[in-house]
Amino acid sequence: MARSSEETKLVSPPLFHDAIYECCVQGDKFRINVINELNNNMYHWHGLFQKGTAWADGPTFVNQCPIVTGDSFLYTFDSANQAGTFWYHSHLATQYCDGFRGPFIIYDPHDPHAHLYDVDDDSSSILTLSDWYHAPAKELGLLTANSTLINGLGRWNESPTHDLAVMKVKKGTQYRIRMINLGCEASFKFSIDNHTMTIIEVDGVNHVPYTVDQIEIFTGICANPSVGPQDFDSGINSAILRYNGADNIEPVTIALPSVSPMNESLLVPLENPGAPGSPEIGDVDVALNLAFNFFFIQESTGGGRFTINNVSFAPPPVPVLSQILSGAQGPHDLLPEGSVYSLPLHSTVEISMPSGVRNESHPFHLHGHTFDVNPVRRDTVSTGNVNDNVTIRFTTDNPGPWFLHCHIDWHLEAGFAVVFAEAAKQWNSTIHPTHQWDQLCPIYNATPDEDL
Repeated sequence: MARSSEETKLVSPPLFHDAIYECCVQGDKFRINVINELNNNMYHWHGLFQKGTAWADGPTFVNQCPIVTGDSFLYTFDSANQAGTFWYHSHLATQYCDGFRGPFIIYDPHDPHAHLYDVDDDSSSILTLSDWYHAPAKELGLLTANSTLINGLGRWNESPTHDLAVMKVKKGTQYRIRMINLGCEASFKFSIDNHTMTIIEVDGVNHVPYTVDQIEIFTGICANPSVGPQDFDSGINSAILRYNGADNIEPVTIALPSVSPMNESLLVPLENPGAPGSPEIGDVDVALNLAFNFFFIQESTGGGRFTINNVSFAPPPVPVLSQILSGAQGPHDLLPEGSVYSLPLHSTVEISMPSGVRNESHPFHLHGHTFDVNPVRRDTVSTGNVNDNVTIRFTTDNPGPWFLHCHIDWHLEAGFAVVFAEAAKQWNSTIHPTHQWDQLCPIYNATPDEDL
């Protein structure tokens, strides 16, 4: 049956690790029913702009109240002509560390890079990287992962013979690999022995082809290299790239040092390269400097709170979106106090973020937009090393409350976030939640604490 660009998808997410959706093409509309038989949860569709449907973006107490146990919620949105490699995950506490996550692929029938690969399907092309913990995330706090997984499989020091993920390939064939870091904390350096890879898409944005032999990928980031096959190193935290007809054994090659690792500053968007506004730093409509810090609550355990401009984000009692739609708050009175920044419509916004807090880099993700890091365009960027500074720009063309946060989930839980209230005066005329959305907060508030 012929497909229509207005085709509607009705799907229900299976709640197990790395479940894949690759059902969709650019222009599809989505109806995704989440039936909650577990703890309170909700879903964020990472990388999708949610134009006109900010109520379906997902973050708890920013865009919606949680879906309580035994309830369901229908997310309805369209792809806004986006295509590429995305993913979905819980945006409540640290749930996605426990497996509430998976790839979400939207295919482009007019992909400008289609001539660079022969194969693009879920069985041989989707590659997920993730960390894995042997206890629930809420009991752990930020700890080193027990193991890392490739497509849900991996090894650790007490199980050195567990199965490894196998990607079967045919000699002479070019494969589009859709790589996603689903990790809760870990970043990865990915390479394939005796091969180079050509990066063609980053965070759902097509880029000028760029050939490397190693890719560094932080949590929350999607990268799409196309590659010609050979071997992949065996051992802990590895997978196997196996030719058709090759022996069913593990390779014994030794990983070699990279000679052409990815340099993010060499990634250039394929369309409309260049950040919006004047090339001069600060010559924009809105310029914000976000000063990061951390203070200990329990120094002996390392527990504490992150702050942005001296404020640690704490979820408000009422979602930010509800505060405006209900008329309870004006744009400049939104809660949580000090964590919400009002942005006017049709403006160029420049955000400056210094690195170095806790002497580590932090992958920062913006909802509702991609942004320019001159020249790369993406929705998640690492703040870099100590004494580094990252500056991003985007245009406010999507009214709604949009989270900007560290994608290390324990850091977000410790307050490392702000909300941009973009064009809040337009929310009532442009954002129209469903009746079911209106009921989420009353149902949540009426649920006894012991059942939450």
